[in-house]
Amino acid sequence: MNPTQTVALDALPAAITAYLAAHRHDDIPAQLSLFAADATVVDDGHTHTGLTAIAAWADHSAGAYTYTITPIAAERPAESDGDYTVTQHLAGDFPGGTVDLRFRFTLLDGLIRRLVIEP
Repeated sequence: MNPTQTVALDALPAAITAYLAAHRHDDIPAQLSLFAADATVVDDGHTHTGLTAIAAWADHSAGAYTYTITPIAAERPAESDGDYTVTQHLAGDFPGGTVDLRFRFTLLDGLIRRLVIEP
């Protein structure tokens, strides 16, 4: 297992910071502008590849539940330039009411190439 290093939330790459803000405000066009054309999102056991599939996922996710989302920590593998994990706390009307989720980003050329969301 690779050692990780803590990253200050305000020191995350621009694409991640912009994605987190757009996601928090359900701004799907802004979210999509941050993904590579052939990007992949894995969420809730489902894989969504390409901007059309990611747009459908984001639209469905935005309307499924009402919740607040707060980034609480970030880290990256010590020997990686493009991989970051941001832990976010969600509270809302979904089953269980609260959860901390890890958003694992892989960046390439300033865009999100892969996003995996998991507990």
